[in-house]
Amino acid sequence: MLTLPEELRTLGSPALLALPKTVFLCSRAYPAAIERDTYRWAMEQRQQRRCIASGFHSRLEQTVYHFLRQGPEQPILYVLGRGLQPNTAFEHEADLKRGYLLFITPFEPEVNAVSLETATIRNLLLADMADDFFIPYMAPGGNLAQLMTDTMVRDKPLFTLDIPGNAALAHPGVRVYQPDGLLNNSRRATF
Repeated sequence: MLTLPEELRTLGSPALLALPKTVFLCSRAYPAAIERDTYRWAMEQRQQRRCIASGFHSRLEQTVYHFLRQGPEQPILYVLGRGLQPNTAFEHEADLKRGYLLFITPFEPEVNAVSLETATIRNLLLADMADDFFIPYMAPGGNLAQLMTDTMVRDKPLFTLDIPGNAALAHPGVRVYQPDGLLNNSRRATF
């Protein structure tokens, strides 16, 4: 990781930073057709206790976050596009005590709202931390498409869904994700 730990403000278990991390991102506007397979992906991650890092900003990201939290030993890195606020510890006290949640931000507490600039910085931090990415849908020409051109992303695996209009499919070396058989699904994962 290029970002030095002393440059970050954290709340929770810093030991989670040592785990292999899948960064989960999705464009804010996405086709409803991706939800089912995205939830299946989240079920697999929870079953495997794979560490998931995200800004959990888009509606789909937030839904996946709440689902992942249901796993008692699900490691989660919640990377903020703003500073840590005083109520964060109170709102997530049980998850923090279990040691499977870490909030991370490069911003001071005075930065109390997410802007385009802070979201871009947050996404670059996520790219720096990533071992691989799961982006079920990326809008053409959007912020995620721009992020995926950064040199920090170039050699990291990207998994996505095979749906029309998904800009993630154009990423070099992209692999199409298919659920691995959970819920009696006969397809096998390429993940």
